[in-house]
Amino acid sequence: MITCFIRYEIDPCRQDAFAEYARNWGQAIPRCGADLVGYFGPHEGSATTAYGVYHVADLAAYETYRARLRDDPLGRENYAFALRERFILKEDRNFLRLVSAPHAHPARNRVAS
Repeated sequence: MITCFIRYEIDPCRQDAFAEYARNWGQAIPRCGADLVGYFGPHEGSATTAYGVYHVADLAAYETYRARLRDDPLGRENYAFALRERFILKEDRNFLRLVSAPHAHPARNRVAS
């Protein structure tokens, strides 16, 4: 399993447009084959940084997913929306794999008093 982290630099005055973009991907991405963790917009701190995060099995699955997304009506419209509205100033995509597993469970690690 690999995870795609997309870091966006967005127009701070267009956070509402980014939120609409994110909600659209919330419908299209799972339908096209990726396991969407979510889209995250500014809350505190930077008003220009946002993220999208999803999982795919491997890079071959990513290519299949991207092809489906290009053919998806909502996917096509969402790409066009972003281009037309220009609220995304920069986008960086990284693929990472989980290296910290297995994780401890908090309840199991409590010290008895």
